[in-house]
Parts: sequence; structure tokens; C-alpha cells
Amino acid sequence: MDIREYARFDMGEVLALYESAGWKNYTDHADKLPAAYEGSLCVLGAYEDNALVGIIRAVGDGTTIVFIQDIIVLPEHQRKGIGTALLKAVLEKYSGVYQIQLLTDDTEKTKAFYRSAGFYAASDMGCLSFVRM
Repeated sequence: MDIREYARFDMGEVLALYESAGWKNYTDHADKLPAAYEGSLCVLGAYEDNALVGIIRAVGDGTTIVFIQDIIVLPEHQRKGIGTALLKAVLEKYSGVYQIQLLTDDTEKTKAFYRSAGFYAASDMGCLSFVRM
């Protein structure tokens, strides 16, 4: 597996990732994806045999805040350390940033994954997160 910058946006492969995760908000508004990727702080891809099997996308200023917007690994490639490697690559790239946030599904699987990477629920830190969608 190889982690590298996702430099060439390909709608087909990106949509395949979002569809595999059931992220309809993205697939229903696919026309917005090129601009979203272009405006991202960082996009890294995970490749196996030069095929994209996972992606992580971060937004923010890269100095005081980084928000992990998307992290997706194709279902058949999950539980192989790919998501962990993608997350680790972003955390290393922005190791000097004191606030790294993300929003995720409230499932035991996702909570365990992010806790294993050193993340805490905002409520565990006496904080509250608000979202408008």
C-alpha cells in the first residue's frame, strides 16, 4: 500500500469511494466535488497496485486548525490499516497544529477507530460541537 498526494481528481474513482460508504450527500451533489477537492488543504490517497482504495481530505488553515473532512476506505480493503495510515499521514503532516477536528458517525466502530488514534469526543473535553447541515 502506498500513501501519496491525490493530485489528479478523477470523478469516477472518487464517486466510487463515496458510494461505497453510502455518503449520498456527496453523490447527490457530485457536481460540487471538483471544487471541494480543489479547495482542500490536503488530499491523500491510499493505493494498492496503483488503484485508489482510500482517501483522506482535510480542510482548514493548516496553522491553527485542521478539519478532517473525509476519510473513506473501500469496504473490501477495510481492517487492513489503510484508514489508520491515511489518518497518521495527515496527523504527521500537521503535527504543529494544536486543533484537529472531525465529525463522524456515532457508531462503536468509528468511535473505537478515532479513539485509537488519540481523538476524544468533544463532550469528553467539556466542549460542545454544533453543526448546521
